[in-house]
Amino acid sequence: MKVKGIKRGQTIEILDKINDIPNGTEIIVDLNVSSNENVRIEQTLTDKEKLARLNKLFGAWKDQPELMEIFTEIDKDRHVYRG
Repeated sequence: MKVKGIKRGQTIEILDKINDIPNGTEIIVDLNVSSNENVRIEQTLTDKEKLARLNKLFGAWKDQPELMEIFTEIDKDRHVYRG
C-alpha cells in the first residue's frame, strides 16, 4: 500500500484514507520524499541571525507616515461605546 502524507515535526499526517488498517496496528513505513514538491530544509539559526531577521521584519513599517493615521483611527474605533 502506498499513501501520501505530510511531515510536521516528528509526526507524519496521512492524507489518504486508510480505513482498512485497525487502530493500534503496528506498521513499518518506508519514506520517500516526493520529488514534485518543494522541500523546505529546516535550519537552525544563531541568536544573532534571528535578531537580524526580526530587525529586518520590524523595519518593514519604517518610513510609512500613513501608518500613524491608520493606527489613530483604529484606536478611536476601539474606544467608541457601542451600547
